[in-house]
Amino acid sequence: MLQKIQETADFLKSKLRTNPKTGIILGTGLGNLVTQLTDKIEIPYESIPNFPVSTVEGHSGKLIEGKLGGVDVLAMQGRFHYYEGYDMKAVTFPVRVMKALGITNLLVSNASGGMNPEFEIGDLMIITDHINVFPEHPLRGKNINELGPRFPDMSEPYCKEFIDKAKSIAKENNIKVVEGVYVGTTGPTFETPAEYRYFRIIGGDAVGMSTVPEVIVANHAGMRCFGISIITDLGVPGKIVEVTHEEVQEIGNSVQPLMTLIMKELIKVI
Repeated sequence: MLQKIQETADFLKSKLRTNPKTGIILGTGLGNLVTQLTDKIEIPYESIPNFPVSTVEGHSGKLIEGKLGGVDVLAMQGRFHYYEGYDMKAVTFPVRVMKALGITNLLVSNASGGMNPEFEIGDLMIITDHINVFPEHPLRGKNINELGPRFPDMSEPYCKEFIDKAKSIAKENNIKVVEGVYVGTTGPTFETPAEYRYFRIIGGDAVGMSTVPEVIVANHAGMRCFGISIITDLGVPGKIVEVTHEEVQEIGNSVQPLMTLIMKELIKVI
C-alpha cells in the first residue's frame, strides 16, 4: 500500500505545478464546480498509476489542479463507490494520495436523499456527522502506522470551524442551508420506504452511497474535513416518489452554483 501511494504521488508531483493544501471530491451531478477553476490542468484517472476508473454516469473521471477563488486546489471530478465493486482500500486510495501530496483539508460533496421532514428537494445540507452502515470498514485489516493510528478518534469527523464558516458564508449570500447527519450505505439501489424510516430512526437526516469512507480515511490521516449534500429526493412518508439517477443529476446540476459559491468562499478562509 505504501509503495503504491508513493508511486502515484510521485507521478502526480511530476505533473502538478503547485502544492495545494485543499482537496475536493465532487459527487453525482456536481462536477461542474471545476468550470470555476482557473489555470487548470486535467489528468484522466486512467492515466494515473494505481488509480481506479469511475464507471458511473455523472462521474467524468478526472483529477484537476487549478485555482478556485485564487487558492490552489486539487479536485476529483468523479469518485469511486463501493457498489461499483471496488473494495474500501480502492475507494479511499485517492484520499491517501492527496495526503501524500501534502493536502491537509478535504472538502466532499454528494447527492443524497433527505429523511428529515423539514427538508425540501434542492436543499443544501451541511454535514455535521455521519453514520457508517457500509459492511466493510476502510480501516479494516493491519494498520499502517505511517498512515495513521490504529484507533483514530472520530469525535469531530467534520471540522466544526469549517461548518461555522460555511454557515456564515451562506447567511451573507442569502443561501438557505440546513444541517444534518449523513448515513452512508452501499447502494446501488435507492432506499425502500422501510429503509428510509430505519435510517431516520437511528439518527439520520440524509442518506447516500459515498462520502463516509473517504472522510474516515481523511480523519485517520489527520486531515480536516467539510461535507455538503444536495438533497435530490425525499424519503419522508407521504413524499416518497420514484426516483432515477438522471433526476438526481438534474437536481444536482440546478443547485450546484450555490454549493460552488459556498465552497469557493470557504476555501478562501480555511
